[in-house]
Amino acid sequence: MAQFRAVQVNEDGYPSVRLTEVESSSEVSVSPAFGAIAYDFHVNGKQVLWAPPGVTLGELVAKPRLLGNPLLSPWANRIEGMSYKVNGKVYLLNAALGNLRLDGNKNPIHGLVTYSKLWQIKEVLAQKDHALVRMSLDCSRQPDLLAQFPFPHRIELTYKLTAGVLEVITAIENLASDPMPLAIGFHPYFQLSDAPRDEWEVTIPAREQLVLSPKLIPTGERRANPYAAGVKLKGVVLDDVFGGLETNATFRVKGKKQVIEVVYGKDYTIGVVYAPAGQSFICFEPMTAPTNAFNTPGSYKTIAPGTTWRESYWIKTSGF
Repeated sequence: MAQFRAVQVNEDGYPSVRLTEVESSSEVSVSPAFGAIAYDFHVNGKQVLWAPPGVTLGELVAKPRLLGNPLLSPWANRIEGMSYKVNGKVYLLNAALGNLRLDGNKNPIHGLVTYSKLWQIKEVLAQKDHALVRMSLDCSRQPDLLAQFPFPHRIELTYKLTAGVLEVITAIENLASDPMPLAIGFHPYFQLSDAPRDEWEVTIPAREQLVLSPKLIPTGERRANPYAAGVKLKGVVLDDVFGGLETNATFRVKGKKQVIEVVYGKDYTIGVVYAPAGQSFICFEPMTAPTNAFNTPGSYKTIAPGTTWRESYWIKTSGF
């Protein structure tokens, strides 16, 4: 029978939680000081989530960068321009507050909480069949967040490690008096170590590819997924948005023997796949709405006042 451990530790002066499955030598490390990002996930000593080798938690907190499994909220990927329209009202974004990140085209990207130090650990638990850590971020008490996204809400993020599977559970409670738009996502970075990047085989379980402008904003046009039969990464660069996902859509990357599968819950209706040239990682990004959803009427769901939305996605490994 598998043994599980969940331990709070202090790493480089910052709180962290390590979840361990002894039988498979799986370990996940998460820190509330680094945006509740799972900055390390390895199986039998081999990395599943990508991070530059040798980087420490202290270095990440001091100089944040995208790696591991960052949450993108309250919007995933890009908003076109410095305003958006929700519930018939136009909201202006304020770069002077210092909590916006802009892409190369000066469009706000990846939401507001990616590296937040405001997360609090609510539960650390190990039982006979799993280990978990649950963290909370109360966005209703942060004036600078409310200035950009005036919908008071609370986020709970849970990492649950079971036999060979890491489940990422997100719960968002709408504390506002108006419906809250839901356009969040994750940006996990994955790596294989038993084959070079050009030999990785990728499965993209989607019927459609969203056509993007040169600024990577959906144009509204959709076409058939050109990678429906699978694709090897040699000579292929991906930064693409996919819709029409299959039920329990399973994005997959395979090396010689190592396999990583990312299974989307039903409310993750959009998948971004990012595999840039010259990099030894691939991102399968679960999203509840397409890029620029806040400026695309009808493209996102809402959370009713006083209710909580909840969804999961799962990371499965084999051959490690």
